[in-house]
Parts: sequence; C-alpha cells; structure tokens
Amino acid sequence: MEIGLDAAMPTYSGGLGILAGDTIRSAAELKVPMVAVTLLHRDGYFYQRLDSEGRQTEEPVEWVVDDFLEQMEQTATVSINGRDVRIRAWKYKVKSPTKFTVPVYFLDTDTPENHEQDRTLTHWLYGGDLYYRLCQEIVLGIGGVRMLRAMGYNQIERYHMNEGHSGFLTLELLEESAGRANKETVSMEDIEEVRKKCVFTTHTPVAAGHDQFPMDMVRKALGDWRAFQLKDVYCCDETFNMTYLALALSHYVNGVAKKHGETSQHIYAPYIIDSITNGVHAARWVSEPFAEMFDQYIPGWREDNFSLRYALTIPADHIWKAHIEAKRHLIQYANRETNTGLDLDLLTLGFARRTTAYKRPDLVFTDCERLKSIASKTGSFQLIFAGKAHPNDQTGKEIIGRIFQHIHSCRPQIKAAYLENYDIELGKLITSGVDIWLNTPQPPLEASGTSGMKAALNGVPSLSILDGWWIEGCIEGITGWAIGEYQQDNQPRRDSAADAAALYDKLQKVIIPMFYKNPAKFRNIMLHCIALNGSFFNTHRMMQQYVLKAYFE
Repeated sequence: MEIGLDAAMPTYSGGLGILAGDTIRSAAELKVPMVAVTLLHRDGYFYQRLDSEGRQTEEPVEWVVDDFLEQMEQTATVSINGRDVRIRAWKYKVKSPTKFTVPVYFLDTDTPENHEQDRTLTHWLYGGDLYYRLCQEIVLGIGGVRMLRAMGYNQIERYHMNEGHSGFLTLELLEESAGRANKETVSMEDIEEVRKKCVFTTHTPVAAGHDQFPMDMVRKALGDWRAFQLKDVYCCDETFNMTYLALALSHYVNGVAKKHGETSQHIYAPYIIDSITNGVHAARWVSEPFAEMFDQYIPGWREDNFSLRYALTIPADHIWKAHIEAKRHLIQYANRETNTGLDLDLLTLGFARRTTAYKRPDLVFTDCERLKSIASKTGSFQLIFAGKAHPNDQTGKEIIGRIFQHIHSCRPQIKAAYLENYDIELGKLITSGVDIWLNTPQPPLEASGTSGMKAALNGVPSLSILDGWWIEGCIEGITGWAIGEYQQDNQPRRDSAADAAALYDKLQKVIIPMFYKNPAKFRNIMLHCIALNGSFFNTHRMMQQYVLKAYFE
C-alpha cells in the first residue's frame, strides 16, 4: 500500500513504507530481478502541523507527480461495483551504483475516463471508510496483476505480498489459472499453482489489526468470481479476511522478527510461519559524517554491509568526532524549529515513531518528578520527540498533547522538543544525531521496529523494551540497554509504571554516569552498535534471506 522512496514523494506513512523502499534499494544493489507495485497517493500522507499545545492538524501534501515519475502508456481495467475503473501506471526507477534497476509502478485511477468517485480511489493512503479501503485493495491486488500483464510481465516467478493489503492478487492468479483451462470452477490444482508463486510477509502481531471486509461488501464490489467458491480459504462468519486469504495461498509465510514469527505462529496455528528479521538500507540511513568515516576505515561498506563489523578497528575519538558533527546538525535544526535552547553537550535521548498508543511514546514521563530529580542530582539530559498520529487516531493525537504538557512541566530541569512533520529526512537527522535511542512499545505488539536499527548504524545505542528486533539486537551494556525483563508469553504487558521505573533506574544508575564520567566505555558501546547490529540488521542481509528462503528456493 505504501513505498517510501523520496521525502518529496509523500507516498508512505511510516515504517512499512520505509521498509519497502529500503528493500527495493537493496534488491537493486544485489541485482535481484524484481518489480514493485503500489498506489499513487496524490494527496500524500499528510503534512503535520502542531500548535503550542500539541494539537495536530493535517494538510494534504502538494507534490507534482510528473516531476518524479514517468507515465506509462499501458493501462489496465478492473470492475468495481459494476463500473469499469481504468488504471494507469507511473514508473520510478531505483538504480544501483552498478546501473541495475528495479522499477516501481504507482497505480493511479485519477483518469478522465473514470467516474468522479473512482478517480479518487488512489488519492489517500489509509484514508476513507472501509469500502474505500476495499476498493483500494482491489486496485492494488487485481489491478496490479493486470497492469503487470499489460506491460509484458508474464513470466513472474514469485509474488511477494507485504501485509494482506495486496491479497486480492491471489484471486486474479486463480482466475488466470482456471481461465487457461476453461474451467467453471477453481480446482485444487489451481490453488497449488498459485500457492507455489506466492510469498506473504505479515507485519502485524495482532489478529484484529488485519484487514477484514463483510462478504456482501466484497461481492457488491467485485461481483461473482470463481474463487468465491473457496469460502473456507478466506471467509469466517461471512467476513472476508485478507490475511487468511494470503496465508492460504502462499507457499512461504514469515514474520519480521524471531519473536514476531513466534507470535504469528501462535495466532495462525494451522500455518507454518517462519521469520526474517527486518533491516534498513545502510547507505540510505548513515549520516554524512559517518559515511565519510566508513569510507576511510571500511572501504566497500556500501556494497558489503557485513564489513561494518570492522567498525571495532575505528579509533574511538574518530567515531565521537563524527557523532558530534551529526548531533550538531540535529541540535541546530531543533533549536531553529522550536526555540528550545537544546545544548550540544547534554546527553540527548530521541524518540521518533508513528504516534499510537501501543508504542507508548509518553512512557518516559510517567513520573515527571523522579525524572526531574534524576536530571538535577545525577546529570542533565534532554529529549527530542517526533511522530505523526493517524488523522483518525484520536488517542494518538491526545498522546502528542500530553507530551507537550509534560515538556512544559519538566522545565527548567529538562529541556525537550517535539519536532513536527516527521518524514524521511527528519528521521535520518534524529536517528543519527541523538546520543540514545529510546523505544518503549507494549510487548508483544512490536512486530519488529526499524528506527533503532538506523540509530545503530550511526553508533547510537538503544534503550529499549525487549520486543521486536531488540530481543535479537540487545547485548546488555555492549550494544545498548534493555528496559525491564524479557517477557516470555504473548500477553500484552499492562504495567507501564514498572516499565517506567526500570527505564529511570537504567538512566540513573548506568547511562548518565557512563556518558559523563566514563566516555571511553560509552564510545566502545557506540562501536559495538555498528559492528554487531549495523552489520546485521540491514536490508542487504534481509534480502539475501528472502532470496534463499522464499524467492528462488
């Protein structure tokens, strides 16, 4: 549904889209023959404005499509609610330094031939009502396959569905299979043929978070398809479940971290679910000062991300010099935008993610009095926040407001800034410029998370709840620090006060004293972040695993 390729192209909302863009970049650099399909969101995922009390308002992002994308001549058509909907495609080329290219096709229904209502189907990412979402997924899944056929992609070996949003592509493949044999019904042979071609990655560890539509709504939109005879494959209590559709018609299914794979296996017990832990595109997220340093000490690191393990040979004073330069860029930007008076010399904690309840971005403010006491008695520190709440997520918006209140109440002992309009560029600035990356999700709701991986590439240790990728990446006191103990079961933890207390203890007893009194040890942790986590949690390693496990097995 979303692919984040360029900060000036607002075709993504957050981690899922950024991951897609990073994946495609690594595919191009590793010469994996791939083509990507998504939707063209003309109104963009949104421009965020925050007033002095943290109230969020949203505006469409104005961008000129043909400044970035090339319109294709071929078109495709899908029938929705009895009307033919014409789809056109726009191409973006992701080129590697070796000139290998992965094309990305953005599907667009805003054409003069279409009904006025249908012209807006691809305008808004995660916008509109349930029926609007259904129509978008028809365009993405069914329309996506038809567009590929129109452009001559007739020998595709694998279709990789990221989340169930594109699950309708399996119906189109079933129709193609049955149609080639002039059959009136879909057979087990057709199912097996489609299953061999499909790969499904789930990114959500909660069953309720997956797309589901009333069956009568699906029939109204699509009409009568041969594949609808396979009710047990996708339907439960007259509900069309996109995740079950993708699960049933894929030969390989994976979660996006080891823990997430286990959680997904628990939810979807009849299916075999593997795991491939997410990564980030190293060259994309390494700040300029660090890139120059890596070029000096680890030539070839862009092509061979594994070589970042040699970061341990970099002199500690060099890594600190590069870090201070990256930090200076962030502090100057934050002060210019918020007039907060952040100090380059103070320990700086960063939290920048989509603002929603389970990520608990305000956990650090659970006990403001203790937090102020730590700053006064142990050592000063400051905080930088960023993140958008979905326009329909009232709870998320309220969290932003609470953070603003806490920021005001913690002064003057603690300086803090909330930077508006979080995007690719700001994400890179924050993940590379803070001293500590803070992450406080409610386990086991973090499928993977990638922001801490970006920080690690820049030598920034994480202070995080043990969930998602951090279960694999945390070596206590070596790559960062855990907040609390690892939770073995799959039940959501509700004791935020205990998590906050553990966070405060780690700050007060370990991190602040080390940062100010034992800088050599802190810099050694920075080097291990790169050598152990940066060298592994990247999309080059991730893509190689997909190739071996899912694509060309």
